[in-house]
Amino acid sequence: MERIWLKSYPEGVPADIDPTAYGSIGEFLAASIDRYRDRPAFISMGRTMSYGELDRRSRAFASYLQNVAGLARGARVALMMPNLLQYPVALFGALRAGYVVVNCNPLYSPRELHHQLEDSGAEAIVVLENFAQTLEKAIGGTQLRAVVVTGAGDLLGGLRGSLTNFVLRHVRRAVPAWNLPQAVRFNRALSLGRRHSFEFAPVAPDDVAFLQYTGGTTGVPKGAMLTHRNMIANLQQVQAWVAQSLAPANEVFVTALPLYHVFALTVNCFVPVMIGANNLLIPNPRDIRAFVKAMRQTPFTVITGVNTLFNALLGDQEFLKLDFSRLHLAVAGGMAVQRAVAERWKAATGKPLIEAYGLTETSPAAVTNPLTIEDFTGAIGLPLPSTDIAIRDLEGRDLPLGEPGELCIKGPQVMAGYWNKPDETAKVMTQDVYLRTGDIARVDERGYVTIVDRQKDMIIVSGFNVYPNEIEDVVMSHPGVHEVGAIGVPDQKSGEAVKIVVVRKDPALTDVEIIAYCRQYLTGYKTPRQVEFRNTLPRTPIGKILRRELRDTVEPQGETQEPG
Repeated sequence: MERIWLKSYPEGVPADIDPTAYGSIGEFLAASIDRYRDRPAFISMGRTMSYGELDRRSRAFASYLQNVAGLARGARVALMMPNLLQYPVALFGALRAGYVVVNCNPLYSPRELHHQLEDSGAEAIVVLENFAQTLEKAIGGTQLRAVVVTGAGDLLGGLRGSLTNFVLRHVRRAVPAWNLPQAVRFNRALSLGRRHSFEFAPVAPDDVAFLQYTGGTTGVPKGAMLTHRNMIANLQQVQAWVAQSLAPANEVFVTALPLYHVFALTVNCFVPVMIGANNLLIPNPRDIRAFVKAMRQTPFTVITGVNTLFNALLGDQEFLKLDFSRLHLAVAGGMAVQRAVAERWKAATGKPLIEAYGLTETSPAAVTNPLTIEDFTGAIGLPLPSTDIAIRDLEGRDLPLGEPGELCIKGPQVMAGYWNKPDETAKVMTQDVYLRTGDIARVDERGYVTIVDRQKDMIIVSGFNVYPNEIEDVVMSHPGVHEVGAIGVPDQKSGEAVKIVVVRKDPALTDVEIIAYCRQYLTGYKTPRQVEFRNTLPRTPIGKILRRELRDTVEPQGETQEPG
């Protein structure tokens, strides 16, 4: 297919970027610190951290991992925290010391966390104390030998930090009891690290920077190997796309999406650091009242999120009263943007909601709309610089313009493969080095890409991928279940929710019992919200459950059961 989309690039956006602009993420960070040392870098719960402080603290943490924990270069370091100042400190510290970061969702169940730690071979972890009990239950059988536990207030300093930790532990009782004898407190780790000299580790562009876990296109949990070159390339691509719309050193980003999610990692962590922007970290975006209060106190210019986040904000009267005069960029990704939400957003803020598309396997940005668009079109936009796309049929043949087929992506941001899973890598990488996304799309005469249908079985709950295989495996472990199929159903709050269709082995089994069982093994957004019982499930001739047919024959909303 001819690269016709190049003709449609916005004025001033280059067709290609230089993925070798920096040799590593550590080199990129050092360059930004040299330029912006005295500028604010991150704000969290009223506390501001400058680029210079980020430099000092990340060096101290890197030194702790090197000299105290004694980790060899290339060791995997897991991070299990919401958006707190500790996250960028630990993130950049680990990367500067030549380690591989393994991002963990703090909402994981012990089973989910254990799998990720065991599969990655992580040797160290930084965990917020609120989730230390989960780690305690998951740590057995893993290679972890360095455990760092932090409180939400640890980097707030003085009375504010102590009071924050006290309230969370003793007033809100948000910190369950835990027992990890080997654990070191975060501030203690920084203190120990400062006692030693830190040496920057030699890092090659093709060294792995992140094991970012995803279900990929098959639903089997696996770590996408994102190299330093991948991340730097995607950073350069995004920066080239937004350069004419952002004023270096004068932007304030709102970061409500968790930084452990690859979208926020690149767009909300790395891009602001590249341009010397300030970054308002929102630890808990579900607390809309606190979220809006933080935005009121910190005039912002850029906000990113998923459709459900924007929808939640638009439903809050205090949000609608905010001053949007400085806001000039709102970007949505992670899940499809609903037209109604985009139109309400523009009516409320005066600014369009720019839809973008990416995957964990593409670091993540691959396709996005120009920042100059005024109205929602439903398209995901144009390929980023140095990115090729192809629309192909099931046999891998390129399809004509306008005809839907599988979206395939090629570029310097495409992952190196799946960690220790060459067979899974071979399933998604073509011989001409395109990544098969599993999403069905078409390209119009202007080069704009529109997603027709995503990977058939994947469920997207508030921007997070949920894979039916995992849900079904958990449900099938219940002794009262004979068969189960998991599908996604529309949900006003989360876009989609998980529904399971069950054939009972035990006639007395109830929906309440199954949901309670799932909550023990699945994080909240993966837990089924609806249960339907049937006598049989539709199958293929070889016995595979037909999830498409389950979706097509789903019972009316009033006849399904929502958990209390």
